[in-house]
Amino acid sequence: MLFRQQRRDLVFLHWTADPFEVARLLPAGTVPDLHQGRAYVGLAFFRMDDLAFGRTPALPYLGSFGEVNVRLYSRDASGRRGVVFRSLDCDRLLPVLTARGAFGLPYRWSRISSQWFDNRLLYSTNRRQGARAGTRVWLDVEDEPMAAGPLEAFLTQRWGLHERFLGRTYYLPNAHPAWSFRRCTLLGWKDDLVAAAGMSRPQGEPVSVLYAPGVPVVFGAPVPLPASGTRLG
Repeated sequence: MLFRQQRRDLVFLHWTADPFEVARLLPAGTVPDLHQGRAYVGLAFFRMDDLAFGRTPALPYLGSFGEVNVRLYSRDASGRRGVVFRSLDCDRLLPVLTARGAFGLPYRWSRISSQWFDNRLLYSTNRRQGARAGTRVWLDVEDEPMAAGPLEAFLTQRWGLHERFLGRTYYLPNAHPAWSFRRCTLLGWKDDLVAAAGMSRPQGEPVSVLYAPGVPVVFGAPVPLPASGTRLG
């Protein structure tokens, strides 16, 4: 076990994407993972708590923060299905610097807020530097559970990430319990982060909107992909 964390109040928004546009943004050694011939781009919002390395106690203060990420979906020559993060916004500077330096992940220091108003959840994000891109989502969450269909399973049953760092692509595995989703209604959204991450701006409403109370996540050691560095396909 490399590190562990608790993710809470997750919101996923997804749109269909051009597979060729996705392919040019993936690390060498991976190709777009498609569901019924379609590629997807996603926005994920959540609060992270109890970040800890190995079996050490959770970090106080620095181990709890908000995160918003832009994600694509990948597959490598070994058949491993993963997530490729085009950007990860975080409201704690030290985790941003650590993740960039240790894993090459594209973290950005941002202002992130999450608030509950009865059964309604609001997330908002604004970057502290650069173009000041941001995003927000406004959701009504019910107590009723929602079963995951084939698309939801494809988008969320991901057991690792692909990233390229120091000239090599690696796969970082993770493990967590099965997702538990609740019925929800999207009340509003606005986004600049997908376009800032190099993708076409989303057109129209998301094709999938999900809310999950949370899961504990454990990450293993990174696994290098073959050194050829060529793209599949």
